[in-house]
Amino acid sequence: MAAHGTMRAVLPWVITLLWIAAIILALLLFVGAPLGEALSGFWQGAFGGRRHAYLMATLSRTALITGMAISVMLSFRAGLFNIGGEGQLVAGGLAAALTAILLPGPPLLVLVAAILAAMLAGALWALLAGVLQLYMGVPLLVGSLLLNYPVRYLASYAVAHPFRDVPSGMVQSHLVPQETWLAYFPGTRLDIGILFTLAATAFALVYSYWTVHGYHTRLNGLSADFARTVGLPVRRLTLQTLAISGAIAGLVGAIAVFGIHHRYIDGMLVQPLYAWTGIIAVLLVGMVPWAVPLSGFFFAAVQTGAAGMERAAGVPKEIALVIQAVIILFVASRVSGALSSKEGRGDGHA
Repeated sequence: MAAHGTMRAVLPWVITLLWIAAIILALLLFVGAPLGEALSGFWQGAFGGRRHAYLMATLSRTALITGMAISVMLSFRAGLFNIGGEGQLVAGGLAAALTAILLPGPPLLVLVAAILAAMLAGALWALLAGVLQLYMGVPLLVGSLLLNYPVRYLASYAVAHPFRDVPSGMVQSHLVPQETWLAYFPGTRLDIGILFTLAATAFALVYSYWTVHGYHTRLNGLSADFARTVGLPVRRLTLQTLAISGAIAGLVGAIAVFGIHHRYIDGMLVQPLYAWTGIIAVLLVGMVPWAVPLSGFFFAAVQTGAAGMERAAGVPKEIALVIQAVIILFVASRVSGALSSKEGRGDGHA
């Protein structure tokens, strides 16, 4: 009986995964790609290269996607639909770069100050969305989304005019001091920024499962009305959770500045879709904290593997976006099915 129930739960996922595989195969055939070369190129682009250089690139992208996924997971588990991670990410990246450029002092002190400034900027930008909801009636879903735009344009203005590295000919800031760059692991091109992401993941695990505050936020996510009824400070929980979520997004922005680009470049945190991919990664694993890094690694591999397919078999790398769109439909169908099932059980009990 139990085995039958497990089969009924697993079978829809298996069928959907087969559909995804079939759609991806159809896309490859549609663009006329030789299947063997395309798959080989995908594998090499995601995990191969000399001294596993492409694997290092995948892990580097994993760090950013997973960081943003952890950020959004903490707010989603609290019932707070904060989709302003992109704005909080940009705020953190810009704050980190400008702090490192403008603040004099020992390199380690400058690096620490810049990271703290990035986390503070991300937290404040997330708190602004919370204030708009709690005190002005703007739904968090709307407010957090709309706040992505002003900070993006503010960052573009900052690196296009007052803080632009004019001799470079690019819309970007000056380089941060080289002494503040995050070190690479020996013999690789992977910087230690991934350790910050691992620390954020460990924090999320401890916070979600072993702290009273994490339990209260989870309770608020399950039922805000019940949380109010039992006397939990819902407003304070909301603001604290958003601040933590935004701080982690700001930290990811600092990792990108000091570990990858060594400056703030216009669009560097927006065009790769780190924040939106993080949302998909979290929903794919049902907001289970320990599974988020695995999901982040999967999506990073899809993106770097798609670039490998383009190099090896001429497959447009935009196919990675199509694959992500298919996965979004997959996630939406499963979530919709689960909600419909719950509603049906509720009607049956009524």
